[in-house]
Amino acid sequence: MERLLERKLIYGRLMEISEPHLIERYNRAMTAFGLPPTKLEAFDIDMTGFSPQIALELDDRDYLDPNRINRRFIILSPFQESLPVVHTSFSNTASLMHQFFQANRRAVHAVTIRDALYGEIEEHVSQVQEIEDLLSINEVTFHVRAADGTLAKSEELRELADRLLTSPNAWRNDAMIERMVELVRHTGDIRQNDLVPDKLVFRQDAYWTSHFGGLFVFADDRDLTVICDPAAPGFRRSRPWQVSYLPLEDHESIFRFLDQSGRIETADAGWLKTSGFLDHRIEMALWALVNRTQPDIDFSGVDGQWLHNWGLRHADLVAQDSELSFLRDVSRRLDNGGDVHINDMPASLRFLLVRADPSHPDRWLTNQLISLMAPSDFVSRFIFDKPGFYDLYEDYSDGFRAHVVATLTRTYLQDKRAFRQRLYGLDED
Repeated sequence: MERLLERKLIYGRLMEISEPHLIERYNRAMTAFGLPPTKLEAFDIDMTGFSPQIALELDDRDYLDPNRINRRFIILSPFQESLPVVHTSFSNTASLMHQFFQANRRAVHAVTIRDALYGEIEEHVSQVQEIEDLLSINEVTFHVRAADGTLAKSEELRELADRLLTSPNAWRNDAMIERMVELVRHTGDIRQNDLVPDKLVFRQDAYWTSHFGGLFVFADDRDLTVICDPAAPGFRRSRPWQVSYLPLEDHESIFRFLDQSGRIETADAGWLKTSGFLDHRIEMALWALVNRTQPDIDFSGVDGQWLHNWGLRHADLVAQDSELSFLRDVSRRLDNGGDVHINDMPASLRFLLVRADPSHPDRWLTNQLISLMAPSDFVSRFIFDKPGFYDLYEDYSDGFRAHVVATLTRTYLQDKRAFRQRLYGLDED
């Protein structure tokens, strides 16, 4: 992982926490969670407050994600909203956190001036034992606390202020007035700074979760579609009148679902060729063939020309590779003015020619599923499915790991937004 860390391909864009008062606030939240305070003098955090250094210190990557459900968070600064989520069991954790930040911007800014916000994204399920436990989660509730009691004190102050305004003789209560003065010193003027978050309940729609080896849930009105390993407990047992269950290996059914629900962009000569998407898939498939057949070669200094020459020298291997033969045949057909008749193609290869409809709300999740179906494309896997990418990376030879890091640095990291827009039609982060 050292190469990934050096190029910030893992744990990149995190916020450094080194100021003693912020570390003290973080530790108060840790203590409230029943966790030991960190002894580190500096560490990095993501949007949720997760720190890879503290995870290493505790030897527990899930210290903010116990049972991989009801995710904990620690907010030290409103600037955390711009950070990624680098460790999560649910793909929509970042989306839910963004919604919380946006709905409660004033409260987050006000409280973090002098305190830390912490709490849980509660999903009313304490453990996930079967698929139905996941499907029963329709919405989540943010249970929020402040590390040194700012929220509780502001609520108390508001109650006392209301009593002062409504009770005729309340102003004669010296003890109450003194308590209000004491609270104001801590909270400030709550009429100007709304310290209590406004919105705490948010819907949970489509998502991926790491449970049961990886499971996708797509929502269409009241109907749900679950895509996962059929060995997952509860597969096809829960609510068959409302939930469709698709095995991960059933490429035909998965493609049909994505196509009929409008989640994928129809393959055509327009975007396949002009975007460079098809050429990119061919290059990725060729690199995958090199790694499978000659994993121990020296990948240092290799480039597109080297790859082209290797393909010519090993034309027999290229011809025997079903993925490469398929992609090159499609490319030749399009160059000669032909069309793409994707429904006539093998179901296992169709995902090489599609991307999520850029206008669909589930575009990122759909691209994650497509990247899973096209494992040779490590660039797409890195963009849309980082947990899956890191698993693949561990199985690569050391030389190919260096090549993968160099490729991602040379292509995607040069201009992430432009790269995503060109290949996938996505114009947002």
